[in-house]
Formats: sequence, C-alpha cells, structure tokens
Amino acid sequence: MFAIAALYRFAPLPDPAALRGPLLDLCRAEGVRGTLLLAPEGINGTIAGTAGALATVIAHLETFPGCAALEVKRSEAETMPFGRMKVRLKREIVTMGQPQVDPLAGTGRYVEPQAWNALIRANDVVVIDTRNDYEVAIGSFAGAVDPGTRSFRDFPDWWRAHRDDFAGKRIAMFCTGGIRCEKSTNFLLGEGVDEVFHLRGGILNYLEQVPREDSLWRGECFVFDQRVSVGHGLVPGGLSSCHACRRPLDAADRAHPDYEQGVSCPRCRADQTEADRARFRERERQMRIAAARGQRHLGAEFG
Repeated sequence: MFAIAALYRFAPLPDPAALRGPLLDLCRAEGVRGTLLLAPEGINGTIAGTAGALATVIAHLETFPGCAALEVKRSEAETMPFGRMKVRLKREIVTMGQPQVDPLAGTGRYVEPQAWNALIRANDVVVIDTRNDYEVAIGSFAGAVDPGTRSFRDFPDWWRAHRDDFAGKRIAMFCTGGIRCEKSTNFLLGEGVDEVFHLRGGILNYLEQVPREDSLWRGECFVFDQRVSVGHGLVPGGLSSCHACRRPLDAADRAHPDYEQGVSCPRCRADQTEADRARFRERERQMRIAAARGQRHLGAEFG
C-alpha cells in the first residue's frame, strides 16, 4: 500500500530555485514520486511513497519559509500512482493569471465539511464549482453552478460576465483540495463580493469526512494521478484516462468511434493532427512492448 499526500501552502519563497535541488534529491533518496511545484507564492503538488518517506519529505517542506503549516490531504493506493519524481519551478502554484490576487491578504470564510451541507442548502447561497469542465463532468455537488471553464485562467472572465446573475446572494465555492478556492475567493473579495465561503480541504476532505448516506456529492472526483478519480472514503473510482489529453473516460467514452487507445478520445480527437496521432500511436506501441517485457514505459505516466 502506498501513501499519497496532496499538499499546498501559500507562502513567500524568495528563492524557489535554491530549494529545488535539495528537495528533488531527498524525494529520490526516499523513493517518493509525483510532482511538486515551487513558485514565489508557495508550493503545491501531490506525492506518493511509503508513509515514512512521505513524513520525511513533508518535514523537509515544513522547513521552507512560511510552510510550517502545510495543508496536506492524505489517501492511499494499492499501486504507485506516479512513475517518476518532478520538482518544477513556476510563476504560480495554481495559474490564475491575476497578479493582484493574493491569498495571503485574505480569503473567503472556511467551512468545515460537516457544516457544508447546511450552507449550500440555504436559499440565499449560490454554490460554484471552480474546477475545469472535464473535472466537473464526472462529479460535483448537487445544484452547483458549472462555469464550463477549460482552464482556471478563464474563471475571472466567466465571473465578470455572470456576476449580475448572483446579485444579493452569498457565494460558496469549492475545488479538489482547496488551493484554487484560496485564489478564487480572494478574487471575488477584490471584485466587491461581501460574503464568500469555501470548503476547507476541498472535495477530498469532504469525501473523507462526510458519510455517503449524508453526502450531497454526486459522482466521482477527478484527481491528477493514475487513480484518475476517487469516491467516498477516497476509494479509487472506476474511470480511466485518455493518454493524449489526460481527461477522464467512462465506458461510453471508450465505446465512442473517436476513441483509440493511447491515441485519442471524443474530447480531443478533433484537436489533433495526423502527425499527433502518429506520434501517439508510436508511444502506445512502445508502451505495449515495455509491458510485454515487464517494464514500465514513462510515456504512460501522469507524474
């Protein structure tokens, strides 16, 4: 059994590049895999390994400036959900493209999972899913507004186009693990919205804390590793992913004429060129060769 930690922290990191090498070396020495993003605004990512190895890496991360209180959501998987370890330097740990947004200056009010149902059932509350369209498609809270965004960068324009629809309402927002809501709630406060709330720890915390029989969650929750999705109790779901666009696929998607294993799915086929498909077919061929030899081909990996 492998332990998984989805983590983030907004904190001023004066020199992320100086932190990268030692962090990557430690992760590799401990056998930890996944992806961590470092930026001047903080750290974000998901890693997996033994429980002891994760504890060592997390203790190291907590020595970074302002990171003593990392937000960490833990789960488990029977197989390693990542193929390698990457530590990347970024401008933002979650890309919104709004330089004025600063979660350290203030966010919406946190709501614990146990209090979330009562809030979103209130008649004067609008619930907004801040995730991307392909994530929302496989699961969301009952009655939540889907902005239909393809990227988190699209959220500010969507809000400005629709803000009048929500006049006089309190706004409750949620995302996978909580990080996007740190920015989206700060953004709404800057746009003049007075009452903004967000689910502490995101969907993952809710699915872990709230029993299925009391839950207002419908469907599965997309995660950015080889599990693809999880359900209540953070049990891995029943979806696979398109190796071309990484979007989740169900049985109907895999039966669609545009689905070709390792090459395309109904959501990405029209965006591909013949050269793209040729490249993906060769990658799929190499993956099958590696599997026949009992090896793991990195082209199949999320991490």
